Amino acid sequence: MTGANRSRRVTVVGGGIGGMAAALAFARRGAEVTVHEKSDALREVGAGLQITPNGAAVLAALGLDEAATGHAIRAVAVAPMDALTGRPIARFDLSQLPGRPYRFFHRATLLGLLAEAARAAGVTIRTSSSATQATAAGAVSFADGPASPAALSIGADGLHSVLRPVLNGADAPFFTGQVAWRAIVPAADLADPVARIWMAPGRHVVTYPLPGGQLNVVAVQQRADWAAEGWDFHDEPGVVQAAFADCAAELRAVLGRIEQVRLWGLFRHPVAQSWHGGGADGALALLGDAAHPTLPFLAQGANLALEDAWVLAARTDAMPDLPAALSRYQDLRRPRVRRAIAEANANAVNYHRAGLPRSLSHLALKGLARAAPNAFIGRLNWLYAHDVTV
Repeated sequence: MTGANRSRRVTVVGGGIGGMAAALAFARRGAEVTVHEKSDALREVGAGLQITPNGAAVLAALGLDEAATGHAIRAVAVAPMDALTGRPIARFDLSQLPGRPYRFFHRATLLGLLAEAARAAGVTIRTSSSATQATAAGAVSFADGPASPAALSIGADGLHSVLRPVLNGADAPFFTGQVAWRAIVPAADLADPVARIWMAPGRHVVTYPLPGGQLNVVAVQQRADWAAEGWDFHDEPGVVQAAFADCAAELRAVLGRIEQVRLWGLFRHPVAQSWHGGGADGALALLGDAAHPTLPFLAQGANLALEDAWVLAARTDAMPDLPAALSRYQDLRRPRVRRAIAEANANAVNYHRAGLPRSLSHLALKGLARAAPNAFIGRLNWLYAHDVTV
């Protein structure tokens, strides 16, 4: 595929999943791409990742469907659970979803697949290369030396983006009153390919299997104590275990296998008002968490970043007028990510209900599973069935 991106010089700031997908998508269209990653090696903090059909469509369009199949577990169902009793509330079939399969990945494995394909497509990857400042015209400076002049610089540098404030100024995220823990444990007898949502008053845990006989665990608790924003703060296993000490034995057994756990505070950021700046001679664009940080209650952070990467590369390739292409990219993406973020925020409430609202919610889920088993998943067709590559 060649068009306006052919021989265009592109700088990508951030070597995570969104940044590497963008690098590959641009390189496949003939661009000369350099990725700058601040860490000394490509790595993804955190263990597991759910790639839903909308994200899987992008992986397939990038030529990674076969590789993804060999390095992931295909999900068959999502199962809301009563965390206090351990009883299933409902089970919703994922096999009938339209489009590509729903899969569970190790984050590092997916990043490795993207990086390998990017290098094969001619992308240059510079590690220990931290962005220090940037302009709206896409001029980026790095701690390890200047970048080559680029027609387009892409901010894929996450929650603490250096590039986002250039276009939007500093924002003021607020603590949601929730903290989350991430861990992986041996899968034991919960290795069936199901995403379980263990719901308790003011808390929930999501578990799903990963390749290699492991189980991914994300636990969330409402609390007033502030915790830092980020994924790489260590906590003691006993803290998360104590937070769920009144829950079912099956869940306590899972949490009891935790040996190492990371804690982070959940903050809400506004969706960026401006996703691009500059002009025809040099421009800056944002994608993924740099443009629209998302709470982890819909499993869409990586999927939306994959979508962003494809749409940004496709629009700039199809439209020779770079400012017009970037404007079209923003117009296409912003309404969709806002809807996904609103859905994630709603889940943050629904998972943590207490008292009568909790009982009524569980009864409604049970009734829905019996009367219209496809309705629960079907209401998310706008999300899962959307394919940005067609």
